[in-house]
Amino acid sequence: MLDHHPESPARLQYINAALDAEHWSASLLRREASEICRSDFNRIHPESYVERVQSASPATGIARLDADTSMNPHSLRAARLAAGAVVEAVEEAMGGGAQNAFCAVRPPGHHAESTEAMGFCIFNNIALAAEKALASGAERVAIFDFDVHHGNGTVEIFKDRPEVMVCSSFQYPFYPGRFDDTKAANIVLTPLDEGTQGPAFRAALERDWISAVKRHQPDLILVSAGFDAHRDDPLAGLMLLEDDFLWTAQLLLDFADRYCGKKLVTALEGGYNLEALARSSVAYISALAH
Repeated sequence: MLDHHPESPARLQYINAALDAEHWSASLLRREASEICRSDFNRIHPESYVERVQSASPATGIARLDADTSMNPHSLRAARLAAGAVVEAVEEAMGGGAQNAFCAVRPPGHHAESTEAMGFCIFNNIALAAEKALASGAERVAIFDFDVHHGNGTVEIFKDRPEVMVCSSFQYPFYPGRFDDTKAANIVLTPLDEGTQGPAFRAALERDWISAVKRHQPDLILVSAGFDAHRDDPLAGLMLLEDDFLWTAQLLLDFADRYCGKKLVTALEGGYNLEALARSSVAYISALAH
């Protein structure tokens, strides 16, 4: 992607550098991802869409999939690696390996609908992971998305599939403007006003998510972790701090402990102030590591 694009390789570089500075990070098991298998796109992205994205991948220069989503010659492989990382983490969790995982991946995925790339997202990483979990024996999966932007792609993919619950908190009204009006019981939306601070954010999640997860009783919890709800993020207007992301991780870990044998897999979504992204990611990961 363009050097000045907010969704740049520097995002992962900052996260890794911040983790390296933490004494406890030596105990983390770090793994390089493999590209997702073509067969793992199955019910999420049809073959025609995968072929369209592949055909759009440029040999040189930049190709645009939409106004916000660009590809350079390396973007397709990066997107396949991002999806592959989250799918592999689910395989580990479902197979009795690591109980939880944080997938530091890019590009993000939660805006990608079944047949449309948008919002920096090419493939819907978290949806692909949910499908892998179902294929691996899970009967019910819960997805929690706290990115500042509505997880429209994940909702579009699963709104008619009650075995997957999608809970999405987001600034409202805001990008992408595709606020699902489906009244499906498995879709739980938590719109937040611009300027919302930590206490109100926490109260809203407790109000909506605790009852939802109790009702759904998932076999696995997946998380779309967007740190662009931080007050320093340039692309949004919520006012969260690092402690709010630590608290969110602890809430989700409690869900995993209560309902699904501690199995929790997190995929990075947004976060575009590099220093705030790094600090917030470390705060979130610290809960998973302790």
